[in-house]
Amino acid sequence: MDGTRLNKVNRQILKDLGEIFQRQSQTVFQGRMITVTAVRVSPDLGIAKVYLSIFPNNSKDEVFALVKTNVKTIRHELAQRIKNQMRIVPELLFYIDDSLDYIENIDRLLKE
Repeated sequence: MDGTRLNKVNRQILKDLGEIFQRQSQTVFQGRMITVTAVRVSPDLGIAKVYLSIFPNNSKDEVFALVKTNVKTIRHELAQRIKNQMRIVPELLFYIDDSLDYIENIDRLLKE
């Protein structure tokens, strides 16, 4: 599979999922801010690994559990958005992106 096509699919899914999470943040996710930081689609377009950053950090686990329970509705909304571009809607696997926590920890350690 061409790398350029995979990059386009990654960007499109990232954009659409970002809009979905932004629209559902008040109703489904208790007003928490969820940011899609990265999407990596498998070469066969069957699986998409989605990395999420959740703010505020104190309730990260419960919001992530809400995302996991609503994965079917999120995938359905994604399918409604990309149905004209893609034949197959990839299965969504969500992961917490903790790179911001890592950066904050490094900054804190350097200041000491």
